[in-house]
Amino acid sequence: MLEEKNDNLQEADGKLEIDTTDSTQTDASIETTSAIEPENATTVSENEPENASADAEHQEALDAIINSNAEESEDETLKERHDIPMQDYDTFTLDALVDELKKLVNTDKVMSVKDHIEEIKKSFSLQFTHLLDEKREEFNASNQDPNEEFEYHSPLKSKFDEYYNVFREKRNAHFKHLQTNLKSNLENRLAIVEELKELINPQENIKDTLKHFNDLRERWKNAGPIPKDKYNHVWNNYHFHVENFYDYLHLDREARDLDFKYNLEQKQKIIARVEALVEETDISKAFRELQDLHRIWKEDIGPVSKEHRDVIWNRFSELTKKIHDKREVLFESQRANEQKNLEVKKEIITKIEVLATEKVNAHSQWLVQIQKVEALRNEFFAAGKVPSEVNEETWAAFKTAVRNFNSFKNSFYKDIKKDQNDNLNKKMALVAKAKELQESTDFGATTPIMKQIQEEWKQIGHVPKKYSDKIWKEFKDACNHYFDKLKEHKSEENVDEVAAFDNKKAYLDILRAYQLTGDHKTDLDAIKQHIEIWKGYGKVPFGRRHIEGKFNKILDALFEKLSLSKKETEMMRFSNRIDSLSGSNDTRKLDNEKIFLMRKIEEVQNEIFQLENNIQFFTNTKNAKKENSIVLEVRKNIAIHKESLDVWKDKLKQLRNLGQE
Repeated sequence: MLEEKNDNLQEADGKLEIDTTDSTQTDASIETTSAIEPENATTVSENEPENASADAEHQEALDAIINSNAEESEDETLKERHDIPMQDYDTFTLDALVDELKKLVNTDKVMSVKDHIEEIKKSFSLQFTHLLDEKREEFNASNQDPNEEFEYHSPLKSKFDEYYNVFREKRNAHFKHLQTNLKSNLENRLAIVEELKELINPQENIKDTLKHFNDLRERWKNAGPIPKDKYNHVWNNYHFHVENFYDYLHLDREARDLDFKYNLEQKQKIIARVEALVEETDISKAFRELQDLHRIWKEDIGPVSKEHRDVIWNRFSELTKKIHDKREVLFESQRANEQKNLEVKKEIITKIEVLATEKVNAHSQWLVQIQKVEALRNEFFAAGKVPSEVNEETWAAFKTAVRNFNSFKNSFYKDIKKDQNDNLNKKMALVAKAKELQESTDFGATTPIMKQIQEEWKQIGHVPKKYSDKIWKEFKDACNHYFDKLKEHKSEENVDEVAAFDNKKAYLDILRAYQLTGDHKTDLDAIKQHIEIWKGYGKVPFGRRHIEGKFNKILDALFEKLSLSKKETEMMRFSNRIDSLSGSNDTRKLDNEKIFLMRKIEEVQNEIFQLENNIQFFTNTKNAKKENSIVLEVRKNIAIHKESLDVWKDKLKQLRNLGQE
C-alpha cells in the first residue's frame, strides 16, 4: 500500500487553518457570482474535469473503479471478499461444496462471502439436479409398481439447505440493518451539500465561515455509507461545492495556496504509488490497491489549484487505464482458459454419446461401460469453468448424454429382468424345499435330495440384486442346519465315540486329583503322558465335544503351576488342539487353521518391520549419544514380537508336517 511511500498521506484532510484575528473585509473581499452551481455541476469535479468525459478510452477504466468503490462504500464488509479466494467450485464434489459452504457461513462478515456462496449454490444445484435425474431414471427402470412415486432423500442436500438458510438469515439481517442507515446517511450528506452552497456569503465573518467549512468537512467524513447508486452523484456534487469555496475564497490567498500545495503533494505521492502498481505482477492485488487510492484521492484529499487540476487528474487516469488494461488482459486469459475447458467438456460429452450407442450383451461388459461413463463424469466435473453464457447449455448437453446412456443401459437390463425374476422364483422354491427338509430325521432319504437341491441352486443364474443376499442366507442356513444335524446324528450312532466320552469323563477325575511332585522334568513328562492317554481314547460324539474344553482347562492350570516357558506352553496347547481337529477328519477346519496361522505370521512380520523402521529414525539422528527410553521400549517390543513370530512359525510347521504324514 501507500503507507511506505508516504507516512502522512492518511492525514490529508485538506483543512484550511487561517489566522483571522483581523477579519476586516477590505481589499480581500469575497468575490461571488450569481451562478454558483451550474446545471451539470453534479457531474463535474476535480476528480472528473470537464474534458475528462471526452476521454472515452480512459472512461471505461474509471467506471470500473467508481463502480467497485461505490459498491464497497455502501457496505464496507465487501472489501474483505478480496481476501477470500474465489475458487473454481464447478470442480468440487457435492461433499466438498457442503464443507466449503459450512466454513464460509461461519464467517462473521456475511457480505464478504456472498459471491462465493452464490457460486457454491449454483454448482451444487447443477450437480444435485443431475444426480436426482439419474436416481429418478434408475427408479423408473427398476420399479415394478406403477402407483409408487419416486422419492430421494439426501442427507447431504439437507445439510446444504441448513447451512444456506443460516447464510440467508444472516444476509437478511445484515441488509435490514444496512438499509436503516443508508437512507439517513444520504439525507445527512445532501444536507451538508446544501450548507456548502450557502458558505459563499460576502456578508458573513470569514472566521465563522472557515470554522463552518471545517465543521462541514468533519461531518462529511463521519456521515457513514450511502446507497451505491447515489455514491458518485453525491460525491461529485460535494466536491464541486468544495472547489467553489476554494476558488471564490480570496481573503487569504497564501493560506489557500499552501493548502493547494499540500493536496498536490499528497496526490503526487498517490501517482508515484500507482506508477509502481503498474509493474505489480499480481494484477488483482494491484487493482484492489488502486481502488483504495482512488478512494483516498476522492474522499480524503482536498482540491488542488486550477492550473494543476486537469494535468494531475489526467496522469492519474492514464495510470488507472494501464492497470485496467492489464486486468482486462488477465480476464481475457481467464476467458481463454474457460474456452479450453468448454472444448474439453464438449469432447467428454461426445465420448459419452458414443458409449450410448455401443451395444454390449453381457452384465460384465456393461460394468465396464458404466465405469467408463463414471470416469468421464468425474473428468467433466474436474474440467473447470466454462464461459457463463454457455454454462447452462453445456450442462444440459452433458445431462442429455448421460440420460441417453442410462436409457440405453436400462433397456438391456429390462430385457434380462424377466430372466432374473424367473431365477428368483426358482431359487425361492428351492429355499422352501430346503426349509421343509431341514428338520427331517430320515437321513438316508433326505441327504441325496438336499445335495441335489444344492446342485440345482448352482445352475440357476442371477436374481435381482435386492433379493440376492436375503434368499442366499435363508438357503444356506437351512442346508447348514440339516447337515449339522446329520453330523451330530452320525456321532451319536458311533459306539466307539460314546465309549471314548465315558473314558475321558472318568479320566477327568483322575487328572483333577493329580498333584505335581515339584521336579520339573518329572512333572512335564507326567503331563505329556496324561495328554497321550487322553488322545488314545479317541473322538467323542459331536454333541459332547465340550469335554475337550474341560480337559484343556485342567491342563492350563497344570502348565501355570509348572512354570513352563511361554513358547513351550503355547506349543503343547496347540499340539493338543491340532490332534483334536485332525481326529475329527474335518479337513476344512485344518485348512482354516492354516490360513489363520499364515495371516498371523504376516501381521507380526509387518509389525516388526514397522518397529525397525521407527527405531532407525531415532538411531540415525545426529548427535544421538545414547538410546533414550523410547528406543529401549521399541527394542523391547521388537524382541517380544520376534518371540511371538517364532511360536507362530513353529505352529505352522507342525500343522504342515501333519499334512505330510
